[in-house]
Amino acid sequence: MGGNGKHRWKISFHRSSTHPSRNSQPPKEFICPITASLMSDPVVVTSGQTFERLAVEISTELKFSPILDDGTRPDFSTIIPNLAIKTTITNWCDKSRTQYPPTPDYTTVEKLIKEAMAAAAAEKEEPIRVSEKELLNAVADNPPVIFSHAATELGPRVNRFNSGSSSEESVIIGESPGTPLPFTLRPTCFSPSSSSSFEIEVQNPNVSSPSEEEETLLKKLKSNEVFEQEQGVITLRSITRNREEARASLCTSRILAILRSLIPSRYVVVQVNAIASLVNLSLQKSNKMRIVRSGFVPLLIDVLKGGSSESQEHAAGALFSLALDDDNKMAIGVLGALQPLMHALRSDSERTRHDSALALYHLTLVQSNRFKLVKLGVVPTLLSMLMTGTMASRVLLILCNLAMSVEGRTAMLDANAVECMVNLLRGNELDSEATRENCVAALYALSHGSLRFKGLAKEAKAVEVLRVIEETGTERAREKAKRVLQKMRGFEDGDDEDDSGFDSLFESSGLTRTRYRGAGARNNNLVNSTTF
Repeated sequence: MGGNGKHRWKISFHRSSTHPSRNSQPPKEFICPITASLMSDPVVVTSGQTFERLAVEISTELKFSPILDDGTRPDFSTIIPNLAIKTTITNWCDKSRTQYPPTPDYTTVEKLIKEAMAAAAAEKEEPIRVSEKELLNAVADNPPVIFSHAATELGPRVNRFNSGSSSEESVIIGESPGTPLPFTLRPTCFSPSSSSSFEIEVQNPNVSSPSEEEETLLKKLKSNEVFEQEQGVITLRSITRNREEARASLCTSRILAILRSLIPSRYVVVQVNAIASLVNLSLQKSNKMRIVRSGFVPLLIDVLKGGSSESQEHAAGALFSLALDDDNKMAIGVLGALQPLMHALRSDSERTRHDSALALYHLTLVQSNRFKLVKLGVVPTLLSMLMTGTMASRVLLILCNLAMSVEGRTAMLDANAVECMVNLLRGNELDSEATRENCVAALYALSHGSLRFKGLAKEAKAVEVLRVIEETGTERAREKAKRVLQKMRGFEDGDDEDDSGFDSLFESSGLTRTRYRGAGARNNNLVNSTTF
């Protein structure tokens, strides 16, 4: 019996251990050279090394460039998420039974970097002679008092390390089913506003001390009190909603770092207003690439997958706003936003569905994203939504983009898209003339360079439907129907038709690349300006 008890004790002790063995040390490449800790959010910098994202951002703010083991200094001018090493770290933690690395605390990392800066400065100083040491000891009893940073140093700071206990969540973030503020999105949730000329910022060159307004916001956002955090994000949301110039001045690495830590909050008021503030900041054209490169897309994807209804509305709006920038389109697709956005098309929230559809439309202006969507098998889903009348006008826009690629046309023809669209036109089931025009435009896109289209269109008896549109439709619809009929009759050499003619037809119907690129588009089918 004693032996059995001893055996049970050994098993219980082994299972309760959540730490790796002493010999199970993480590989050196998993450790940030600045924080000397396992990386939670690894990023690759311009010079090729990998660091913790927050360490890079704070080092940039403080103008600190550490000396690495090989004697070189890294280049922090550009950062890109290192998803490969992040996945490898996660797998290593699972195999070694180690807790996942927590999100680093801003204050702790800042202190480490300042200490490293002080140590580097001390190495440059001349060694103190004995007589100088005696002089220093003589005045040590009455050191000078410096008050310049007393207010900030004595104030409470947020501990953003995850201890593994659910009770610690209240320190980091906050949620509550709060009342939405009167807030407008340029996607569905913001009214169009004039913007200054486009300007890309990889790193903010203005790393001077924050303004008084920014300091006040940072103090609240970093507070240990959830109520203070709520007031901070509500204030930031209000400022960036009402003052266009504030969207540029407050899109600093400090503000973005705090917002990034608040978006995963379990307190709805904190999460909702943090994402809404991000949407407001993203309306400034020069902020769009900076926000994507600051690592917000994976956070927005997580919210889209499992956040509250209002949070999902803002997350979809943020992805739509960020997708308006051509330089962001490929990155958003690579980071995995396409499938969650497709799932969001069936959301209970009209705003979420609207902005998700527009995000997908703009993302599919890039060939790589078209290919990814087709590979995900979304064409049957989109056609099913079209047949049931679910957001037909917006779904057609996505299908038109997919039909611009060979893979998309093949998938649509395989899924019987021709018969589907002809039946919709025949039954007058589309909700507006603009939607009918887009349906004919989709048929024309399918006919481009495809000999197979002619046979499928004849089987669906498309000729009689297109003739009716050619006689009774709008000017644009008549033009497109005429072109499709010419394709079927062989009156023009469609296989040799250049893309300029193809694009010009879309431009004549309003499906231009530039018309829907900006959030201030005039077509109400794409941008419905509403307020919260």
